[in-house]
Amino acid sequence: MRIIRNIFFTLFLAGVLAPFVVVGYFLKEYSYDISSIIEYHPPLTTRIYDKNGEKIANLFEDEHRYYARFDEIPPRAIEALLAIEDTTFFEHTGINFDAIFRAIIKDIQAGKMVEGASTITQQLVKNRLLTREKKISRKIKELIYAFKVELSLSKEEILERYLNEIYFGHGYYGIKTAADGYFRKSLNQLTLKETALLVGLAKAPSTYAPTKNYDISMGRANRVISRMHALGWIDDDTHTASLLEKPEVFDDTLTQNSAPFIVDEVQRRVADIGITDFKTGGYEVYTTVDLKLQEAAEVSLKKAYDLSVARIKANTSSKDKQTVKTELLNGALISLNPKNGEILALVGSVDYKKNSYNRATQGRRQPGSAFKPFIYQVALDLGYSGVTELYDIARTYTYYKDGEEQKWQPKNYEKSYKGLLTLREALVHSSNLATINLVNDIGLPQLLKEFKKFGIKNLPPDLSIALGSITLSPLQLAQYYSSFANNGVQVEPILIKNIDKGLTTIFESKLKSQYITDPAQAYIMTTILRDVVDRGTGRNAAVKGIELAGKTGTTNKNMDGWFAGYSPSIETIVWFGNDDNTPMDRIETGGRIAGPAFSMYYEKVLELYPQVPRKFEKPDGIKEITINGKREYFSDTSKPPRVDAETNTNETLLF
Repeated sequence: MRIIRNIFFTLFLAGVLAPFVVVGYFLKEYSYDISSIIEYHPPLTTRIYDKNGEKIANLFEDEHRYYARFDEIPPRAIEALLAIEDTTFFEHTGINFDAIFRAIIKDIQAGKMVEGASTITQQLVKNRLLTREKKISRKIKELIYAFKVELSLSKEEILERYLNEIYFGHGYYGIKTAADGYFRKSLNQLTLKETALLVGLAKAPSTYAPTKNYDISMGRANRVISRMHALGWIDDDTHTASLLEKPEVFDDTLTQNSAPFIVDEVQRRVADIGITDFKTGGYEVYTTVDLKLQEAAEVSLKKAYDLSVARIKANTSSKDKQTVKTELLNGALISLNPKNGEILALVGSVDYKKNSYNRATQGRRQPGSAFKPFIYQVALDLGYSGVTELYDIARTYTYYKDGEEQKWQPKNYEKSYKGLLTLREALVHSSNLATINLVNDIGLPQLLKEFKKFGIKNLPPDLSIALGSITLSPLQLAQYYSSFANNGVQVEPILIKNIDKGLTTIFESKLKSQYITDPAQAYIMTTILRDVVDRGTGRNAAVKGIELAGKTGTTNKNMDGWFAGYSPSIETIVWFGNDDNTPMDRIETGGRIAGPAFSMYYEKVLELYPQVPRKFEKPDGIKEITINGKREYFSDTSKPPRVDAETNTNETLLF
């Protein structure tokens, strides 16, 4: 008997000491670094918003996660989580020994592992620090880690990390992400059923994901609710009502990218700012874009493209149909507020899925006659007026290239000559010859000197400047045109208003502007460009019910088609052309292909925002005089003709 007692005592002692020996061994053999939980900085999703706070897109690398501070998490969410996962969470020290013993007995009875006993702390450790292998060694490490975490963090801090770390299915990490993704709600907007559904996902997110298995996820949510009721944490009425609820679940993409050209451009600009962790840093980017106008711009550009393709095919003989290529035809549109430079819409091609190259910001093409207003603005600022007569006659220009004499004989697009044209009519009807003669009259050196105020670079030092032979992106042209639309002040386009990280603003845009000309001089140009739309080459851009001003542009052999213009509050540039710089069909001019896109866009502007200003406001210093039955506009710089002013005593003079 004594021997038996000794054996029993030895076995008992070994059984008691064995866990301590095992734990001691693991404590000695492994380091237990919990710094990644203590200093918890998981990868966070960056969000991009439009000017009205509407989300444009999520940007992330591997894990899509919004971070929720503990004070953002509703108490009901905590209760639901503890009810189903760890009821004694606030009482244990990271390890629930009672649950462990119950699980061991059930596992022994079943002959396999059928029930776990992990606390929330252990689950956090497992997700953050350990693999998912089912080994005793991993379980022992998990217990040690959990105990260390409990010694280092408060219960609230553990819950905060847990609810931000765990996977909720469908690519959502963290409860805030899942609430937004599944229900399009913030945490404080969730119903009890929606909350129960989310916390119920922790056990098996792939199985219970409501986008895949709605009924199974509802059953799991009901078990959470019933458990809360059994614990006395919700009353009978709440219990019954919640069980019957069938919340709507959304199956959204993770990026939710509704404006890919905007997102791409934001990323390019952020790189220039110097942010290196843009997709993992959890930034909130507030742009100047209006998503409604962005959609309007995309639709308008695509419709104009479709109309052009249909025209080209209809205009092509059956013999030539097989050789006609329209797949290279593409377009771009940029729209902004000329008062502050805020970009409202930015479309880089007619179909992002087919071609994501952003022609609005990265493309460089010749603006053709869309460049002429800058020449005419210089003329106005030098004292010319709308009634100044220009020569619309052909000339032959001789110059030397590489030591050899060259001859240049420019022509008007319509191959007709008027002899004399007023400055207004020359621009309204886009006369090449009158413009070249105007440049000659001003003097090329003087013109290039005056152009410095616009900030336009790489100007050709010859008369080809009159035909817009410079290369510009639509974005650059939009900046230069802002001086016409903004009373003589040019503004630099802005896409990003500010970037926040947490409660800190790390970037904020500043308005950059420069004076170009007096408001009265800019207004005279606006009246001419308004005539371009009303009765000139830009008639296809007109919209009933709103004053619009602008200029068409068609380059040599119809390689590019532009319309650059503005309303009293919005400026828009449209470009079309073939991506390989080959000519478009000969019928496709700037007015024909780009004008309709401009027009359709402003029709949508009026539909969306009927309160927008519809008439250009006349600034101080403008004199209106009727000459030969036509209204003309003058200023102290662009003076009315002296003879008419003296002899026509019955003319109306308005100030």
